[in-house]
Formats: sequence, C-alpha cells, structure tokens
Amino acid sequence: MSCYVVGDIHGCLEELRCLIERLPLRDADRIVFLGDYIDRGPYSKGVVSFLLELHKASSVETVFLKGNHEDMLLSYLGLPGSHGEVFLHNGGQATLASYGIVAAGFPATGVAQRMPDEHLEFYLNLKTFCVVESYLCVHAGIQPLRRLDEQNELDMFWIRSEFIRNPHKLPFTVLFGHTPQKEVLFDLPYKIGLDTGLVYGNKLSCLALDDKVIYQVKRGAKTVQQLAVDEKWSRIPNSRAP
Repeated sequence: MSCYVVGDIHGCLEELRCLIERLPLRDADRIVFLGDYIDRGPYSKGVVSFLLELHKASSVETVFLKGNHEDMLLSYLGLPGSHGEVFLHNGGQATLASYGIVAAGFPATGVAQRMPDEHLEFYLNLKTFCVVESYLCVHAGIQPLRRLDEQNELDMFWIRSEFIRNPHKLPFTVLFGHTPQKEVLFDLPYKIGLDTGLVYGNKLSCLALDDKVIYQVKRGAKTVQQLAVDEKWSRIPNSRAP
C-alpha cells in the first residue's frame, strides 16, 4: 500500500482532477487530503463533489482532514466550528457562489438548507488529524511543546509561525498545509509543508510517502511534474521519517 498526501486545493477543481488522474494509484492505496478544499477559488462545490465521487467510486482509501476554511464555513452555517464571522472575508463568497448562493452577512440564515445534504455531511465528518506510520498529517500544524493528546483543534486548524519556526518533540514528521510556500517546505525530521499556493497562481503539491516523490500541477496547467526528493531524507541524521 502506498500513501499520497495532498496540499491545499481552495476550489481549484481542474488542477485537482489533473493531479488525481495522473497519480500511479493502485488498489488499497491511500490518499490523505490536508484540508482547505474550499474558498477563494471558483469551484468549491465542484471540488467537494469530485472528492465524494473519488471516495465512492475508487478502490483507494481516502482520508479527508478539516482545514481552517471548512471550520469557518461550519461556524458561519451555525454548526460546530470557529471564526464564522470572518468566513465571507476569507474567500467564503466564492464558495457560496459555487453553490448558487448569495449571502451578505453573519450569522447566515437558511444557507445550510440550500447546500446538498451530502456536502454538509462531508464538512461535518472531516477528521482533525491522521497518523500514517511515522507521519502525522494535520492541516496547520501542532503546538511544538505539547504531546499529541494535549493538542487542541484550533491550533491544528490555525497555527502558523509558532509551529513552523520551531522544532517539536513528537515522534512524527508532521505533514501540513495552511501556510503557502513557493516550494514544498522540508524541515526534517520535524515537518514538511505541502501548501504551495495553488489558488494564488502557483501549484498543487502531493507527496508520495513510500516513493518519496513530489507530484505537482501548476495553476491552469494540464500536466503533472514529478520531483524525486529521497535525498532530502538521506541528508538528515536520525530522521524520524522512514
């Protein structure tokens, strides 16, 4: 079984479709999505529909993590989440437009009833984190000084500099998105950042954990590039990554 980890998508459906279609997926492989499927890009509804179809129709295991943008959406809809008051100002208008909904204020009134039940269920059932062997997959990161059982959801959805700039003591290499980078961020053995700013005109990135290959598609492109990164592990003494 191989595992692939995909960074932030933000409503960019065609690039997501191009990436998934060109991954060398086999039965029983796993794909972990790090969250932020929606907002800012034009096709948030289409992205969720595509992921649901992938989950239903494929023999590949899919794991969907929650990002801060899904957390904001849920709060905006009056469901368990946080910071719904800033949802519309952080790309939420584009998400609602993809559902054919126009809304101007907070709290939302009747918006949830105008979204497909299957999509609401998708947002409500997103996971906070996922452990894959010696990797911890999470949207934004973790508090560096806390054990895994001491972490809180808000940090896992929202943390930035405190996590990125510091080492941690967890027995995992943390795979995260949330904070856009021009290129995949390698800070081994501690962390790998996979948000490469697709919605801002850069690219969507996916890390194959077993083969140690990065798959990337640029915004608006139809081809997927591959970059072998196994040498980055070999240069790190006592790396936590296998």
